[in-house]
Amino acid sequence: MTPPAEVETGNRLRAGTMDGRPTVSVVVPVYRSEGTLRALHERVVAVLESEVPAFEIVFVEDCGGDGSWQTIEALAANDARVRGLRLSRNYGQHNALLCGIRAARHEVTVTIDDDLQNPPEEIPRLLAMLAQGYDVVYGAPQREQHGFLRDRASQITKIALQSAMGAQTARHVSAFRAFRTALRDAFDRYQSPFVSIDVLLTWATTRFTHLRVRHDPRMVGTSNYTVRKLVTHAMNMMTGFTTIPLQLASLAGFAFSLLGLAILAYVLANFFMRGHAVPGFAFLASIVAIFSGAQLFALGIIGEYLARMHLRTMDRPPYLVRECVGQEAPAAAALPVRAAAAPAPSVLSSR
Repeated sequence: MTPPAEVETGNRLRAGTMDGRPTVSVVVPVYRSEGTLRALHERVVAVLESEVPAFEIVFVEDCGGDGSWQTIEALAANDARVRGLRLSRNYGQHNALLCGIRAARHEVTVTIDDDLQNPPEEIPRLLAMLAQGYDVVYGAPQREQHGFLRDRASQITKIALQSAMGAQTARHVSAFRAFRTALRDAFDRYQSPFVSIDVLLTWATTRFTHLRVRHDPRMVGTSNYTVRKLVTHAMNMMTGFTTIPLQLASLAGFAFSLLGLAILAYVLANFFMRGHAVPGFAFLASIVAIFSGAQLFALGIIGEYLARMHLRTMDRPPYLVRECVGQEAPAAAALPVRAAAAPAPSVLSSR
């Protein structure tokens, strides 16, 4: 017999889909974006009111310290479709997204940045592509508007993500994405403080695609995603979601072992065939330095993995919600409790 909680969840996710159009939860991680939230809300509402039978907007305020939370409270007071979750401290964009995704109540989840560089008017195109049978659709910018260094760092991050995702679509990932909400069941018990939404989605599906969308210049404020943060995020993805660095360390050790054998053969050949040893302190010192560097490199990679294992044993949560606003805002959103499994949405066509 199906538990009542599962029946209720399934009915909620299927609500408003009699005409074949999915209901939508728009999740917005918010950090110091007081100046853009009202405009973002107006544009999302204007687009979705005519496109989907029901929707909600979930703002997750990542403790930015400005007036963003007060703006979210005002929006929730005037629009029942707006919900707000305020984190207890700054956890980072992907952690805030994880919080919002777990709180989403509708069939499809759309994630969008709070700076209006991702135009809400492009959401219907993502939903149309999703209806073709894909599980995750990325809105890849036609031309990024971040600046040279930021764009280069973003490309490096995508290369790192490709190794973690094992999918060519990783080159086109962005914060503007639409996916079936049921996919979150694959990572509903994920507890690590290191979060990459794109990698977590690969735990549930391989049906990814992307389409080119408009990417507007930022009109208010400056980006909070610095080059340093992007590089750190790439390193976290490489060491937190894949064993490729360990494999590289093994290959490096094997390569230097072969180099050492070649050097030994060269030294022995000089001694037996020419009757003298290889002279020079510099030669010996350089060989010692090379092998020492290789060992320290491998130990550093192993140390990164051990550090993550240590943090996992501490059971540090990926986020903690301080307060909620909006219609029936879930107080339990602070904890990544397993949600009742909902029936997977029908797939119209395969990839």
